[in-house]
Amino acid sequence: MNYQDIYTKSISNPKDFWREQAEAIQWYSKPDTILSYAENGYPVWFKDGTLNACYLALDKHIQDGHGDQVSIIYDSPVTQTVKKYTFSEVKSEVARLAGGMLALGLKQGDTAIIYMPMIPQAAFAMLACARIGVTHSVVFGGFAPHELAIRIDDCKPRAIITASSGIEIDRLIAYKPLVDEAIELAQHKPKKVIVFNRKLGARVPFKKYDVDYDALVYGSEETPCVPVNSMHPLYVLYTSGTTGKPKGIVRDTGGYVTALKFSMQKIYNVKEDAIFWAASDVGWVVGHSFIVYGPLINRNTTVIFEGKPIRTPDASTFWRVIAEHKVNAMFTAPTAIRAIKKEDPNGDFIKQYDLSSLQTQFLAGERCDVATLEWYGKHIPVPAIDHWWQTESGWPMIANMVGIEKPLVKPGSVGKAVCGYDIRIFGENGTELGPNEEGYVVIKLPLPPGTLLDLWNDNHRFKAGYLNKFPGYYFSGDGGYKDTDQYIYITGRVDDVINVAGHRLSTAEMEEIVASHPAVAECAVIGINDALKGQIPLALVVTKSGGEIEHFQLEQEIVKLVRQQIGAVAALKNVVIVQRLPKTRSGKILRKLLRSIADGEQFQIPSTIDDEAIVEEITAVLSKENIGIYNSN
Repeated sequence: MNYQDIYTKSISNPKDFWREQAEAIQWYSKPDTILSYAENGYPVWFKDGTLNACYLALDKHIQDGHGDQVSIIYDSPVTQTVKKYTFSEVKSEVARLAGGMLALGLKQGDTAIIYMPMIPQAAFAMLACARIGVTHSVVFGGFAPHELAIRIDDCKPRAIITASSGIEIDRLIAYKPLVDEAIELAQHKPKKVIVFNRKLGARVPFKKYDVDYDALVYGSEETPCVPVNSMHPLYVLYTSGTTGKPKGIVRDTGGYVTALKFSMQKIYNVKEDAIFWAASDVGWVVGHSFIVYGPLINRNTTVIFEGKPIRTPDASTFWRVIAEHKVNAMFTAPTAIRAIKKEDPNGDFIKQYDLSSLQTQFLAGERCDVATLEWYGKHIPVPAIDHWWQTESGWPMIANMVGIEKPLVKPGSVGKAVCGYDIRIFGENGTELGPNEEGYVVIKLPLPPGTLLDLWNDNHRFKAGYLNKFPGYYFSGDGGYKDTDQYIYITGRVDDVINVAGHRLSTAEMEEIVASHPAVAECAVIGINDALKGQIPLALVVTKSGGEIEHFQLEQEIVKLVRQQIGAVAALKNVVIVQRLPKTRSGKILRKLLRSIADGEQFQIPSTIDDEAIVEEITAVLSKENIGIYNSN
C-alpha cells in the first residue's frame, strides 16, 4: 500500500487502523475498547489494556534473546567519555534503582521530578519510574531554580532525582545547589532527593533529604515491572504557555508506546537493531520520544550525547559520532545544522569522516529554512527531511513517511499529514480554507493515540487552550497553509510563544520578569528572526519618568534578571529602550506590528492604533542596522 491508501484508512476507520498497530505491542492484557470517550467528552485510546513501558523498552528484548545487544551509547565529548550499555546492563541498573525507589516509599500513582544533564542515569531514572508506575516529570537542566520550583508546586513530586553537575561546553554547572534553592522556593517539599555524584568537582551540599544514587542502586534488589492501565500517566512534561505559567502535558502509556512503535518504523524507517541518534535533550519531548522510549521500544541502539554541534570540540562533532558509532538515522534541530554551517561553510570537516552508515537525516523543532536544507544536501548525500510536531502531540504530526514510500521533499514544507492526523487549515471564522490560503492549523478530533490526554490538574486550561476555539478540532497554535498537492507549510506561532533553537519559550513570562524591574514602566517582549537560532527574544522597554539609571546598566540588569528567573535557555540578550509602545485605542500593545518592524517585513498600520507617529519612532529604533548588531551577539 502507498502513503495515500494507508493515510485514508487511518482517517476513515481509525479504530481498525489503531487496533492493528496495537498488535505490534506486547500487552499484559490487550485492550478490548480501542476508542472511547472520557467523562469530559475527550477521545481516549485503549482504556482497558494493561502494559508497562519499561518492560517493552528492556525486559521484552532480553526475553527475546537480545540482552547482549547494545541499547545505549553514551558519548560525552565534554568529559571525553564513550560508554556502551547492553539491554541486560540497563535493565539491571534500572530494576535496582526502581527497587531503591520503592524502599524510599515511592509507589504507583506518585510523581517524581528528574533534573539531570544528558547522561545515561537520566534515562535510567525515567525507565525506573515507568517500571513501578511512578509518573515522571523531566525538567530541563538549564532551567533556573524559580522555574524548577514552579514545576515542583504543580506536580508535587515525592522525590527529585538529580546529578551533582552538568557541563555547558567547558563550564561546570553545579545542579545540587539549584535543586536545594528550588525546594526552598517551592511550597511543596519533596520527601527525598536522589543525587548521582559525577565527581567532577562541583559543589554538592548535603541536606537531610539527600540519598546517594549509587548507594541506593547497589544496595537494592531488582524489582519487576508493575502492570499499569493504558491510561496511566507515564509522564508530565511542561511546555511554555501564553500566560507564563508552564502547561503540564499529560501523556498516557498505551497510546504513546503504540504511536512510538508505529512512528519509528513508518515515519523514520528504522528497523529493529538499527542505531538511532536524536541529538536533543531528555528535558524536551524529543528526548522522551526519540532518545529514550521510541528507540528502546523498537529495539534500537540509542545515542545519549552530552555535547554541542560546535565547540565540543569543533564543528566536526556530529560527523565523528555518526562515523564512530555507525549511526543509521539522525534527528536534530535546524539550529544545529546552521551552527555547523556557520563554522564550516565549505563542509571541510564532513570530508574527514566515513558517513556511509547514515541513511536519513530528520530535522524538527523549528522551521528549517531552504538555505540550510540546500547546504546539507550539497555536502551530505542522504535525504534531509523536515517534519513538524509538538510537545502536545508527542510524535510527528506532519512528515514525509519514509517507512511507507520514498519521500518527495519540497523545500519549505514539512510534508503531508501523518497517519491519524486529519489536518485542516481554518480561517478566523472556522471555515476551511483552500490551497495556498494561510490560516490556523487545526486537527479534527479524535487525535490519534499518543497525543496529550490533558493538562496536569488543569482541564479548564486544556479546553480553553486547545479545544474551545474550534469545537470538534484541536487548535495547534500554529499558522500555515496547504498547497495543491496537500503538502503543508508551517508559518509560525500565532500566540505569544517563541521558538529559540527548538525550545518553546513564553514571551509573556519574560515580560512579567522584565516588568518587575523597578525602573521599567512598561515593556513588550517579542520574538524576532535570527539566522542561527530561528528566533530570539527582544525586549522593548519604556522607563519610568524621573529614573536616573543608565540605559546600558538597565539593559544588563534586565538580561541578568531573566537569566536568573528562567535560565540561560531564555537567550534574552537584546534590550532596547523606547519612549513609548504602539497600542490600540483600547490600550493593547501591537506585538505583531512590532515583530514586523523588527524583522524588516512589510506591514500595514492598523486602523485601531492610537497614534500612527509611534510607528516611525519604533522603525527608527528597530532599523535593520540596529537589529543586525543585536543579532550578532
